Amino acid sequence: MPDADRRLLDEIILPIRDVTARRDLIREGQSSDNVRLIIQGLACRYKNLPNGRRQIVAYLIPGDFCDLHVHVLKAMDHSIATVSACKVVDIPRYRIAEMTERPALARALWWATLVDEGTMREWLLNVGQRPAVERIAHLFCEFHVKLQAAGVVTNGTFSLALNQEDIADTTGLSMVHVNRCLQQLRELGLLKMRYKIVEIGDTVALMRFCGFNSNYLHLDALESVA
Repeated sequence: MPDADRRLLDEIILPIRDVTARRDLIREGQSSDNVRLIIQGLACRYKNLPNGRRQIVAYLIPGDFCDLHVHVLKAMDHSIATVSACKVVDIPRYRIAEMTERPALARALWWATLVDEGTMREWLLNVGQRPAVERIAHLFCEFHVKLQAAGVVTNGTFSLALNQEDIADTTGLSMVHVNRCLQQLRELGLLKMRYKIVEIGDTVALMRFCGFNSNYLHLDALESVA
């Protein structure tokens, strides 16, 4: 990446603001001139039914844009909230325009958008076709691969600020069912989750168990983007 592009990125990620856990960054129906970037922590995209039931449709880890194209639309069609305490940057519209005018950065933004779309397709398959325990296993495989790429996985262990309600709202299951599935994965020796720490004893075995294929994350293409 050209030095000028790196300098622009250094300028864009300031100032950084702290946001507490379980707080909306933007709600469905609202408009915004800023694009949000997660610097630290975990956030999610979600939608609510009129009765208050929630469906989480994406998770956002450090380095993810929350709403890259929001300034093109009149209003948000979903909400974004922090799951853990986060460090967030609000990037003005004109800065995004500057990025799109630079070939290397524009390519990276396109890559991010394509990964979002690929992940959505995989999640539809996960919720629509996989058995409950495989849905949960697949979700944790995805977290492992993405967080490993971010350099925050050590020997299959990583911190993840999810509770069972979050997992239920992600996989379309009840909390009781989620609890049973986590116990089953633990008994199989595939995964342990305790006090927001996830331990995967055998990553290959867990991926084989749920048929996980990381091709939709396009991490091989990331090397050419960077």
